[in-house]
Amino acid sequence: MSFFEDLAQKVAGGLQGQKGELVEGAMGFLTSRETGGLEGLAQTFKEKGLGHVISSWVGEGENAAITPQQVEEVMGRDVVQELAQKANISVDEAKTQLSQLLPSLIDKVTPEGKMAEGGLLDKGMELLGAPFSKK
Repeated sequence: MSFFEDLAQKVAGGLQGQKGELVEGAMGFLTSRETGGLEGLAQTFKEKGLGHVISSWVGEGENAAITPQQVEEVMGRDVVQELAQKANISVDEAKTQLSQLLPSLIDKVTPEGKMAEGGLLDKGMELLGAPFSKK
């Protein structure tokens, strides 16, 4: 099992019915330095007028819904298509699953209502109890 598979399983433990490859791909996206990780995604949400949506996922309280179309708008068609290919599902199915997955996933990796200092990868290692974690 890869690091991201293990991280995805631990972080997304309560997400029944989700394809492991899609969870792993989403975690890869959220930890990617190339995309700016969770912070970069939050910025894109704000730029697209959806800052309140991701803020509800990070903050405490109920998670706001996101539509499959908004997922594609925020993540980009190429990213959604790549995740769909990895999960061996259609782009439409990937958008639908991501619209259900992202709120819960981001909520779980921000349990104190804020983004982890040092980035999501450090938070993931902390959740895993990795011996090389900073905490």
